[in-house]
Amino acid sequence: MSFTTIFDTYNWSQLTESIYDKNETDVEQALHRSKRTLEDFKALVSPAAATYLEPMAQISRQLTRRRFGNVMQLYIPLYVSNECQNICTYCGFSYDNKITRTTLTDDQILQEALYIKRMGYDHVLLVSGEANQIVGTDYFINTLKILRPHFSHLSMEVQPLEQQDYERLIQHGLNTVLVYQETYHQEDYKKHHPKGKKSNFYYRLQTPDRLGRAGIHKIGLGVLIGLEDWRTDSFFTALHLQYLERMYWQTRYAISFPRLRPCSGGLPPKVIMTDKELVQLICAYRLLDEEVELSLSTRESPMFRDHVIQLGITSISAGSRTNPGGYVVAPQSLEQFEIHDDRSPAAIAAMVQSKGYEAVWKDWDRGLSWV
Repeated sequence: MSFTTIFDTYNWSQLTESIYDKNETDVEQALHRSKRTLEDFKALVSPAAATYLEPMAQISRQLTRRRFGNVMQLYIPLYVSNECQNICTYCGFSYDNKITRTTLTDDQILQEALYIKRMGYDHVLLVSGEANQIVGTDYFINTLKILRPHFSHLSMEVQPLEQQDYERLIQHGLNTVLVYQETYHQEDYKKHHPKGKKSNFYYRLQTPDRLGRAGIHKIGLGVLIGLEDWRTDSFFTALHLQYLERMYWQTRYAISFPRLRPCSGGLPPKVIMTDKELVQLICAYRLLDEEVELSLSTRESPMFRDHVIQLGITSISAGSRTNPGGYVVAPQSLEQFEIHDDRSPAAIAAMVQSKGYEAVWKDWDRGLSWV
């Protein structure tokens, strides 16, 4: 069994209509329940919930504090390659963009890693474009070997792999994999991914199943907000999350909220999500699932991040660079997308502390959770 069995029973248009049909009574009933369903989630992300942001935020904050305490995990990406075999309409690394392609050497990876380590991090997110022949499983294993002596937690956001590849990577210290579906709208997915392995919608959709069977410690889910109706896409993410939690109950889960940002050759968003709507979505996920981790990146503005971390977020990035070698080796190379919050990790940590939280620079050690 895989998530595709459940996914294929849903119709995008009918689901969208059912979300927009929710009314204030549905929202109020969802707010008063102690255990919420996916039907409640529909109400909480619907336009009818827009006037209920204050009670949603209060409940979300209470639930987050009760489960995660007053800690805020900090993380940072380490981009190792912008080589990519896919054409994606929204990405600066897209195959059809005429940019200088770079893949870091062992020495360059180490230089970047040591710089990140000096900033205080003990948790790093390995990121690359999708190019199996250049940055495949063997390259990632070698990179993990370089990074492992310096970091206690290693995450990865790269191309989807086979289950046996994930099993090999886990043996070499991989803890977490982030894999975003981008959009669950199958027809529009094809429009945004016309060439390359990423054009295979179902192969990407089944990636979390392969990760779960491989025994990964944590899986990160999400969509690229702006490609399609964010309410419907978020419902499918929630549906996917609940399926995975039932099937692979020993794995932890995280949701991210990347809004489409400017990039070289990229398209403008089809759908604009306002800041208030993003707050609504963050709170809706927390009210649905008290256990899921919620992550916010430097795509968002400093003012927005300063305020929203108290409403349900459990991890944020800081000091990020979205280009290979962006910290030391090649700071002027082309970024995958523009970041919005360029404050240093120390500044973010100070902000977190001013809000009454403790900044945590790693995710977990063996036998010890960070929460």
